[in-house]
Amino acid sequence: MVHCSCIDPKNPKKMYVGISAAGVFSTEDGGKTWEPRNKGILADFLPEKYPLVGQCTHHLDFHPSNPNLLYQQNHCGVYRSDNAGKEWVDISEGLPSRFGFPLQVHPHDAATIYVIPEQGAEFRAPVDGKFGVYRSTNRGERWKKLTRGLPTRNIFAHVHRQAMAADNCDRCGIYVGTSGGQIMYSRNEGDSWNILADWLPAVYSVRCAVV
Repeated sequence: MVHCSCIDPKNPKKMYVGISAAGVFSTEDGGKTWEPRNKGILADFLPEKYPLVGQCTHHLDFHPSNPNLLYQQNHCGVYRSDNAGKEWVDISEGLPSRFGFPLQVHPHDAATIYVIPEQGAEFRAPVDGKFGVYRSTNRGERWKKLTRGLPTRNIFAHVHRQAMAADNCDRCGIYVGTSGGQIMYSRNEGDSWNILADWLPAVYSVRCAVV
């Protein structure tokens, strides 16, 4: 399943896609040819732990100002590439789990990213029932857990891969939807949070528009 695509704004023939149970692939000729770009990404569920293909990308993203700087939340960790996906660096250290689905790049700062770790593939819920959004402001070198205003006890709602988004305000807003029907939002880049909506059906995707 192809679920993420990133088109280079400086070169529309250059694109990256993230595929479940296959990994990251890139084209530089408008889709005529493709090559896998998974070097350094773990696939701990396969006999060969670092194969050419077969990794399970959950979310892939970049910032238009620096399209060679890629991030991904994978089945087996969070990763960064500084060279258009040709090599990947594991940036999971400091997170309570390597597993998760959404990843959001800050709309104004390519070095700032957000992820939401979960217990694991067999139990897709916040680690120990403590909901938290993790932010790095230095490309994944260090992480800070953001919980002010978030429910942090006995929370077992899943966040789908497209259920986190950001607006482009000067201090950007971050929005998160859950399988429990909540939409939580921050108007200050994740420093504090509020509930925007509750008792909705499961939220699979969140998008923002500034009007």
